[in-house]
Amino acid sequence: MPAAGQESWRGELALTVRPRGGRSVAVHQFHRGALRVLRPMYLDTTGQVTYVVVNPGGAYLDRDRYRIDVAVGDGGDLMLTTQSATKVYRTPEDRAVQQVTICLGPGSRLEYLPDQLIAYRGARYRQDTRIEMAPTASLMMSEVVTPGWSPSGTPFLYTELRLRSVVTMGGRPVAVDNLVLAPRGGAAGMSGMGLLEGHTHVGSLLVVDPRADEAALQMVRERVATRAGHLVAGVSAPSVPGLALRVLGTATQEVNGLIMAVVNELRVRWFGQPPADLRKY
Repeated sequence: MPAAGQESWRGELALTVRPRGGRSVAVHQFHRGALRVLRPMYLDTTGQVTYVVVNPGGAYLDRDRYRIDVAVGDGGDLMLTTQSATKVYRTPEDRAVQQVTICLGPGSRLEYLPDQLIAYRGARYRQDTRIEMAPTASLMMSEVVTPGWSPSGTPFLYTELRLRSVVTMGGRPVAVDNLVLAPRGGAAGMSGMGLLEGHTHVGSLLVVDPRADEAALQMVRERVATRAGHLVAGVSAPSVPGLALRVLGTATQEVNGLIMAVVNELRVRWFGQPPADLRKY
């Protein structure tokens, strides 16, 4: 392993977006190793730019380290997604790591909506996401965790997943989400996945936005109350205007369906945008 302060990155990506001529554009773009972005897309007439992150290697392997830095300048508007699921394969010696740093300027907006994270047998993975944002900025960030296929059909054969997200304003933490899944014991000391109450998939949506009021929370509660299938979900409010949604389910489609229903409702209410079309095929 590299010495402290001497990180070796399997893939690096940096993207800075700012408004220009009535729409948002990339003013800085850098990539090295196994990370890329596709050409920018404009899915509607609002000027929001969409970028798709691609990993040509296809999966995260043992000791892989990835770094993504995103900045949205004052008044910029970015949707960031991935080309396909993030797959974490067996990591017999160490783990795979992804570090994401995001900076949102005044009046800016980021929708960070990646495809699901799939952890396969023997996988260990750590994801550290840090967002520094202005009080007038808007953030919607989702995550869906899916157990990978196994020959025996047993769902929880990955070793440990650690997903930590910290949102700060002026250097002060305003929202912290720390999710640890260790079905075989692992560092968390759990002997099984009983905390998932028989479910196999975990979904999260974090929204921080000055428009988030009691009406927005009530809308999400109604969506949760009318959920279909085997979903279990709950919503809470952080210390700043926003909401945090956690969803348990048995299929990626149903978990992501509830999350995107909330995202799309907020897009219509707050920004007058149509539902996000993130179909990748």
